[in-house]
Amino acid sequence: MATEKKKYSYKQIVNAWCLYDWGSSAFSTTVESAVLPVYFSSVIAAGTLAANDATAYWGYTNSLALLVTALLAPILGSIADYIGGKKKFLAVFAGIGIVATLLMFFLNTGTWTLALILFFFGSVGLSSSYVFYDALLSHVAKPDDADYVSSKGYAWGYLGGGLLLALNIAMIKFMPQNNLGFRLSFFSVGVWWALFTIPLMKRVTEPLANKAGIAEGTHMVEAGFQRLGQTFQNIRQYRELFKFLIAFWLYNDGIGTIIKMATIYGSEIGIGAMSLVGALLLTQFVGIPFSLLFGKFSKRIGTKRAVMIGLAWYGLITLLGYFMSAAWHFWALAFAVGMVQGGTQALSRSLYSQMSPKARSAEFFGFYDVSSKFAGIVGPLLFGIISQLTGESRLSILALLLFFIGGIWLLTLVDEQEGIRVADEENARAAAAS
Repeated sequence: MATEKKKYSYKQIVNAWCLYDWGSSAFSTTVESAVLPVYFSSVIAAGTLAANDATAYWGYTNSLALLVTALLAPILGSIADYIGGKKKFLAVFAGIGIVATLLMFFLNTGTWTLALILFFFGSVGLSSSYVFYDALLSHVAKPDDADYVSSKGYAWGYLGGGLLLALNIAMIKFMPQNNLGFRLSFFSVGVWWALFTIPLMKRVTEPLANKAGIAEGTHMVEAGFQRLGQTFQNIRQYRELFKFLIAFWLYNDGIGTIIKMATIYGSEIGIGAMSLVGALLLTQFVGIPFSLLFGKFSKRIGTKRAVMIGLAWYGLITLLGYFMSAAWHFWALAFAVGMVQGGTQALSRSLYSQMSPKARSAEFFGFYDVSSKFAGIVGPLLFGIISQLTGESRLSILALLLFFIGGIWLLTLVDEQEGIRVADEENARAAAAS
């Protein structure tokens, strides 16, 4: 006799979804932002690469990982919608990232090629898993709760990633022999990420397959390309959504570059490793309350306006970053970044989810991920090129100001209410057909 599947409450399902952010954000904090960039520059590449070359190669690897993810995301999103496989794809890419992170335990002085390879696969795994994680938002959250649930996911990500980063800092401080503290910190990220993926897999229901408009018996890859073709044929229907994507492409380039390149830039200008890691930890914990506050704030002034305020703040941070020369400058700017980082990203995600039809959420979040990842290609690449041409990275920081100014301007052209109306109409048609 088959056992009845356990039913979970709305709160339990939302919390399970948020826990993936709790677990996977450890890769963003420890590996992408705080520890591995410093370890790569000061230990792994020491004696084999010049400081500005280490910065440049780090930027190039970021760009390559984002390019691969951007090319995969739309077709994989379409296939996931067609077969009802959002959770399956999330599990596969999370698994790739987790294994690559666990193997970082073996990184030590001179292994810079292996470090870049493992970082590449870890980044591709994380970025690709977020396509399907983000696509589940509209299936998990109630429509009037999307801003808060998205913000809650970011807040939990800051808390989970921050707690493990604090533990990793302790490991690094008290286990210096043979860089054991650094290496164990990377291993702990893989374990943490795997552990907090389990609740989502157990509690969040896989959305139904969407085979509408595709002939019966069509292979899933062919169906994925057909669905993408249909989307491009009807692109005018989603005009506001794609206008938002262009704006997001621009301003997220600045946000992503600050996240990925801040510590290695700080290391280059002489700020100590513990100050760099500690300031990034501060960003994590500042981000917890401010992410939730942004979710509440958006209900008063509107989601788009809240994002634009966050981008204006980022512009000020970028301008001040050009003049950074002391450790306390880095701490102050880290606090300022924490005030807006989670909020702007969470509200961007929730606004996009509201303008995307639910039955095709993975496909549309594939485009969102393309926008995000192509943005991430340009920023680190520009950072690396300017660094090598000028012999330092200070002008690279100032160049990011253009991304925030342009993003704000493009957002003023987006009619978000029209975009939501179009998505609601398609949701109604899909519900009537099912």
